Amino acid sequence: MANINEICAEIVHDVDSAVACAVVDLTTGLILGINHTIPYFTNSYLDAVAAAAVEMMRGKNIRVIEDMLASMRGTEKQTNLIEEVQMTTKGTYHFMAVIPEKPNSLVVLITTKKANLGMGWAAVRQSLPKLASLCP
Repeated sequence: MANINEICAEIVHDVDSAVACAVVDLTTGLILGINHTIPYFTNSYLDAVAAAAVEMMRGKNIRVIEDMLASMRGTEKQTNLIEEVQMTTKGTYHFMAVIPEKPNSLVVLITTKKANLGMGWAAVRQSLPKLASLCP
């Protein structure tokens, strides 16, 4: 059976223009597995990117929005509403998806803008069952 790093490597290999793939623990911000092709990505840089992903998916402002929605709707608060995010920078696409069976684990794929968006999402979504069996 493959480990998380190997699955991340498969994703990077399978998606044209992929530069990195990681699985991040959304409760601690720790990187559970990673593969990248950029030699100057340092551990501190990767940790900062992981922390930013956690903030986008489960951060304080997201919790405030979840509280506000429950209040406005008159319903019980639902947490972890965000399941997927696609972010674009000047040179990259970032595909982020929470692993449904492991809602505290997040897959992040980073590609250049040469990548096909559909292929990026397909690779991320196809990896979710494999990663679910490996994540804590």
